[in-house]
Amino acid sequence: MVSTATQIGSFTFDNCLMNAAGVYCMTKEELLKIEQSQAGSFVTKTGTLTARQGNPEPRYADTNLGSINSMGLPNHGFHYYLDFLSELAKHKDSKSHFLSVVGMSPAETKTILKTIMASDYDGLVELNLSCPNVPGKPQIAYDFDTTDQLLESIFSDYTKPLGIKLPPYFDIVHFDQAAAIFNKYPLTFVNCVNSIGNGLVIDDEQVIIKPKNGFGGIGGDYIKPTALANVHAFYQRLKPSIQIIGTGGVKTGRDAFEHILCGASMVQIGTALHQEGPAIFERVTTELKTIMIQKGYQRLEDFRGQLKYMA
Repeated sequence: MVSTATQIGSFTFDNCLMNAAGVYCMTKEELLKIEQSQAGSFVTKTGTLTARQGNPEPRYADTNLGSINSMGLPNHGFHYYLDFLSELAKHKDSKSHFLSVVGMSPAETKTILKTIMASDYDGLVELNLSCPNVPGKPQIAYDFDTTDQLLESIFSDYTKPLGIKLPPYFDIVHFDQAAAIFNKYPLTFVNCVNSIGNGLVIDDEQVIIKPKNGFGGIGGDYIKPTALANVHAFYQRLKPSIQIIGTGGVKTGRDAFEHILCGASMVQIGTALHQEGPAIFERVTTELKTIMIQKGYQRLEDFRGQLKYMA
C-alpha cells in the first residue's frame, strides 16, 4: 500500500495535497468543493479584521508559464472563515483545516489572534506575512526586526497551533537570518512560498492586470525553482518541530514529489488549481503515487528531505 498521508504538528491528513490560500477559498461554497475533493485539507482565504473588496479588476491573468495577480486581499473578514471552520468541525467526518489570517497592522493581527484564541476553533492557523499586492503595505517577512517583534508579541499569549506564510527569499544569508528568528518561537510550520512579488507581464504594448500599473505576484511554472530552494533551505535550517508546507509551481505529481524531496510535509497547489479546478487533486495524487511505486517508496517519510547532492 502506497500512502500520501502526512502530519503537521499533532494534526494528521490522509493526503499531503491542498489548495494555496487565495485560490478556491473565497466562499464557503468553494471551500466545500475542496473539502469534497481528494485534497487532504484546505486553507481559507486570508481573512482580515474586516471584509475587503481588494484591488480593482482585472487583477488576475493566466500566462504561458503560470499567472500574475494583484488581488489585494479580497475576503469576507476573518470572522466569516472562523465561524465556518468552527461549524465544519462539528461534523464527525470533517478534515483538519488551516485558517489564514493577517491584520493590516500588528495591533489588528493581535486582535484577530486574540479572538481565535478565545474561540472554540482548535485547528491550524496560518499567519500571512507575505502578501505582495496591497498598495502601501510592504511584505512583513522581508523586515526581520519587525517579524521578530511581531512573533515575540504573538507568542507571549497565543498558545494554539500557528504557522506563517513566507515570501520567497533569494540570498543565503537571508535564509540564515530568517531561520534564526523562526527557531526562537514555537511555530508549528512555515509555508514556502507566496508568489514572487511585483512581476510585470505585457501583452503587445499593454500590461495585463489593472492594479499597480500592471505589477503583480507571479505564480506557476516561473516560481518552482525558487519555491524548491526555499523549502530545502528552511528544511536544512529549522528545528525539526517546525514543519514545512511547499507551495509554488505544482501542477503534476512530479512537482509535488520534488517539494517533498526538498523537505515539505504538505504541498499546496495555487495557479494550476485555479486553471483546472478541484479535480486536480485526484490527478496529482495518482501521479505522485505512481512515482512512489516506481521508486519503491511506501510513505512520504521514505523520501522526504532526501535530496541528493553531487559528490
